[in-house]
Amino acid sequence: MAQQQTVKEERSLGDLFSELAEGTGTLVRQEVALAQVELAQKAADVGKNVGFLAVGGAIGYAALLSVITAVIVGLAYFIPLWLAALIVGIIVGIVAFLLISSALKALKNTDLKPRQTVATLKEDAKWLKNQVS
Repeated sequence: MAQQQTVKEERSLGDLFSELAEGTGTLVRQEVALAQVELAQKAADVGKNVGFLAVGGAIGYAALLSVITAVIVGLAYFIPLWLAALIVGIIVGIVAFLLISSALKALKNTDLKPRQTVATLKEDAKWLKNQVS
């Protein structure tokens, strides 16, 4: 009786490879799904930040125009109007350059690599290697 039970529990090499292939296929599909979710999340974050940047820039531009006008008019009481406009224009240009440079640097440093997926793929490869050997 014990010998018959041992024989039932033993599986053929073909069955084992079949299970391994099926498990590997499932694992690959799950990894692809994880990569899709991770990349979609990163793309959504970048898109949201670009949208905020655009809206904030438009509102800031309207406010800036009002402030610039007030500063130019105020300076015109002390210096010629053209000189007041030139000085304010140069200062505003420098500030704009710094803000745009900062935003572009932040966007360039956004990491789009699906790090979690890469890590789990490495783990899966290690697991598969252990299963085969």
